[in-house]
Order: sequence, then structure tokens, then C-alpha cells
Amino acid sequence: MAQGRRDELLDKAYAYVRASGLSDMSLRPLAAAIGSSPRVLLFLFESKDGLIRALLARAREDELSALRGTLPHGAGAGAAGLAVWEWLADPGHASLLRLWAEAYARSLGATDGPWAGFAAETVADWLDVLARADPGSSPAQRTAVLAVLRGALLDLLATGDVDRVTSGVRHALSAASPSS
Repeated sequence: MAQGRRDELLDKAYAYVRASGLSDMSLRPLAAAIGSSPRVLLFLFESKDGLIRALLARAREDELSALRGTLPHGAGAGAAGLAVWEWLADPGHASLLRLWAEAYARSLGATDGPWAGFAAETVADWLDVLARADPGSSPAQRTAVLAVLRGALLDLLATGDVDRVTSGVRHALSAASPSS
């Protein structure tokens, strides 16, 4: 019974933080918004940090699941990067990606707490996704593709200029990736 309630509240909390952010999340307003109480959230997630860790894990899981389903296998690092970019540029994913950017920035330099390791883990996740899409690519090629995608994503989130940023991504990936 507790696991079912935990899953239900995690789903609701995830929708809430995708809409309002995670860094300044307070348990009382969150609990009120999702039909719970701070006490129940603390019981089910052990602490606010436990809830944040669960939300970050959910975000990573959703992102990776979607990305793995969109990548062409064996098409080259550039083609894989372009397929990822199409997913990143989709306005339907903006709330997840804003949450990712917030968590990524917050985790930089964090040595403990719920944010620790998030950025490094997502780098490893994405490099793995790119390696699966293009097993013949080198670590340097995958790192270059990832660097282009991360920078472009931050630009897109800041400006909303899909056409300009997409043009830049296409240019960078075609120039930098001989296997595309």
C-alpha cells in the first residue's frame, strides 16, 4: 500500500517540479499542490533530500527512455546527435529539460546531498546512449557530439530560438563528425 501511494505522489510531485522547478521546492506548498502533507512525504521518502533524489532519478529515467527510443542504431555519431537534437528541440520536452538544466547546474561542485553526482551521471548516461547508437564512434567523437548538444540545449532554453540553434547544431555536427 505504501509503495503505491509513494509512486502516486512521486508522479504528482514530478509533474509539479516540471512546472515550477526543483531548486526552491518547499515541502508545504508541494504537499498542498499534490493533495498530501509534508508528514506523509517525509514518511514515504524519508527526507526532503530523499524526495529530491527520487525526482532526479525519475527525470533521468524519463529522459533516457525517450532518447533510447529515438536514436537510429549504427547511423554515425553525427546522425545520432541530430536525432537527439530533434528530441531536445521538441517543445513538449521543455519542462523536463529545464528541470535537467536546473539539476545539472545545482549538482556542479556538490559533494553530498541529493544533487551530488547528478551532472557526472548524466554525462555518463548520454555518452552511453550515443555509444549504443554508434558503437563505432570514438569517445572523442561522442564527447564532441555531447558538447554540441549540451551547449545548444542551454542556448535553446535561454532564447527559445529553435531555428537558429538547430541550424548551428546541424552545422557543428556535420563539420565535426566524419561518420555522419
